[in-house]
Amino acid sequence: MMRWVSCGHPFCVVCWEMYVSVAIEDGPGCLMLRCPEPGCGAVVDRDMIDLVALGEDKERYSRYLMRSYIENNRRSKWCPGADCECAVEFSGGGELEYDVSCLCNNQFCWNCMEDAHRPVDCVTVSKWSLKNKSEAENTTWMLVNTKPCPMCNRPIEKNQGCMHMTCRPPCKHSFCWLCLGPWDEHGERTGGYYACNSFEATKKSDKYSEADNIREMAKRSLDKYNHYYERWAGNESSRRQAVNDLKQMQEEYMVKLSDLQWEPPSQLKFITEAWWQIIECRRVLKWTYAIGFYLPDDEEAKKRFFEYLQGEAEYNLEKLHHCAEKDIHKFLEEKTPEFNEFRTKLTDLTTVTRNYFENLVTALQNGLEDVSSLEASSQKKRPRKVEKTKRRH
Repeated sequence: MMRWVSCGHPFCVVCWEMYVSVAIEDGPGCLMLRCPEPGCGAVVDRDMIDLVALGEDKERYSRYLMRSYIENNRRSKWCPGADCECAVEFSGGGELEYDVSCLCNNQFCWNCMEDAHRPVDCVTVSKWSLKNKSEAENTTWMLVNTKPCPMCNRPIEKNQGCMHMTCRPPCKHSFCWLCLGPWDEHGERTGGYYACNSFEATKKSDKYSEADNIREMAKRSLDKYNHYYERWAGNESSRRQAVNDLKQMQEEYMVKLSDLQWEPPSQLKFITEAWWQIIECRRVLKWTYAIGFYLPDDEEAKKRFFEYLQGEAEYNLEKLHHCAEKDIHKFLEEKTPEFNEFRTKLTDLTTVTRNYFENLVTALQNGLEDVSSLEASSQKKRPRKVEKTKRRH
């Protein structure tokens, strides 16, 4: 049997099968396949591929075609989630509305392809990610936890309790970890081992004060980074655990809960809604710590306003998470009339937590400009001064 494309050059089906199979084996270039007739530029279209390609070749061709469509469509991108083969079509509008969700439940930023990070801008996310991966933190650690040898300036790490330090060969300089003075001079002034406990005695080491200042600045910088990173990572860990807990709730607990409490599954949606709210709030809270790290120290009013909103949101999230994670277990053991109270409590906590996080996100998107609300609330909480007067008799 003979086959041909739009040009009309006929070739047998076996020749077509071999020709197409070799082209598909070579990779995505098969999408530009032309008629096998020398010098002919007629396109071998999808209809011909379907007629002559074998099953496995058809599937590979389809994947190449789909990938080509996605990669050449400005409004479509592949989901970056692990083991996900789905593509996402973007339908957002505003400049800040870049967060999208895939069918695999992975959420990512359409603009920078990082994890969804609203309300943090892509520039801040990029800076924070680079900082987390950067070797600069190792340098900071060295500044904080090591001191330079006074003789050769090689960094020395204190790994034992004694203050007597000896530099490695060939230097072998012996000095005091506290004042960096020569160790053999420590007994001269006091007759004991240490002469650097006196402020006057340490003046001879003033030349090292600049290095000490640098180490102190590095320590403060490292402490600040550790503070925000620990909370950023902690909320990310909680978010991932919440995703697993939600999956377990949907696959195991919901049926059991429905049977025990005599509730149809449709009446238990408030539980999954609470877990989705927890997952979303953990994601938002995680990124607020990246914002907090980069807030300028000289903008005290904004910083206090941010920490106030962040603290209120975090406090309510913890109450919601505890209720969804801990309080529910007693209802998985036996039927109890308290289940309706639990429903009301969890629903109210979900709503309240959502409102607090919406306020936080709105404030961050507005650049924390509305700090007057914090000042007003602070004024309300301040106790009013009452002047005491003596009663006249």
